[in-house]
Amino acid sequence: MLLDALAVRLTDGYSAAAPMMEHVLEAFCDEEMPVQEALRWLWLASVLASDLWDDERGHVVATRHVTITREAGALSTLPDVLESRAHMHLLAGELTAAASLIEEVGTVCAATGSTPARVMPLGLAAWRGREHEARTLIDAIMTEAVPRGQGAAVTVTHLYHAVLCNGLGQYTEALAAAQEAAAHQWEFASPRWGLAELVEAAARSGSPKLATDALDQLSETTQASGTDWALGVEARSRALLSEGDAAEHLYREAIERLGRTRIRVELARAQLSYGEWLRRENRRVDARAPLGLAHEMFSQMGAEAFAERARSELQATGAKVRRHTVATPTALTQQEAQIARLAAEGLTNPEIGTQLFLSPHTVEWHLRKVFSKLGISSRKEIHTTQLEGEATSA
Repeated sequence: MLLDALAVRLTDGYSAAAPMMEHVLEAFCDEEMPVQEALRWLWLASVLASDLWDDERGHVVATRHVTITREAGALSTLPDVLESRAHMHLLAGELTAAASLIEEVGTVCAATGSTPARVMPLGLAAWRGREHEARTLIDAIMTEAVPRGQGAAVTVTHLYHAVLCNGLGQYTEALAAAQEAAAHQWEFASPRWGLAELVEAAARSGSPKLATDALDQLSETTQASGTDWALGVEARSRALLSEGDAAEHLYREAIERLGRTRIRVELARAQLSYGEWLRRENRRVDARAPLGLAHEMFSQMGAEAFAERARSELQATGAKVRRHTVATPTALTQQEAQIARLAAEGLTNPEIGTQLFLSPHTVEWHLRKVFSKLGISSRKEIHTTQLEGEATSA
């Protein structure tokens, strides 16, 4: 079923394959699979879930894959599996959780003598708005990936480049990167997401024809997908090119649809775009609510560039808002946050040490630092919600 869906996807196109891909994902989520079969195929099911804009089944498949891979002790494949799960965390706005898994990838690769990929660290840096870090990674990835013909890595790099620049308000550069990301629509997932970045960048850099063409392409797949994630992104993209009551209706539709998904980064962006539009319509008081929500969401996520965009817009409405400070002197390092999260999930020190290739004594030492920084006295007091936004770059 999976291979049939892939064959149709690559030969007859997205619309013809969408019902087949949905049927396959239902089977992967609902049916028990032998471990070896799961290890072999779940990664490809994750690809299909992303391609279909199916965040719920993508979450189920990625989570199941991590669990099975850990239990099987399949260290050689664990980095790719962890990166797939980290990607779901990024989309959910759980940047600290994503950072924790990315750090674990580095730990596993060091233990197995392999080299960790740079694409997911780039995704994290792009969503955080860390311009210098992201641009360094972009240069490094492109230097390696282009000569080797690693097309997927090149496409994803262009996508994250566009995300970075849209967050920073560098729309001309975002447009060029998004055009590259969207250039090869037969590839999975990323080129469609690139179209959404292209619509925003083109709309904000005075290129309406490019924006309209990208929206037409985007809607072909979002309509075939039919998920709230897909249709929410389409509604937000269409709103950027609309006026008056039509634009307002589309922004509200985007917020409603994305609010039913796990994709919190896109929900926050819909709130931001709606607030920006309201302010430009001279509805400054009305703009404060969506802009305030966007600022709060992005700040909690640690998406610094988008949060700054929202803060600037809020100030332009006349509202007083203080700049959010992500890092504090008592913030957890990435490794401390990773250990704290595992402890909160109920793992013992030896179990945490096994997973992270650390001695139980080292785990205990890190936990003591966690307790001190969080002002608590035992692991029972650790709550995963307080870890979001607490970690700084180690």
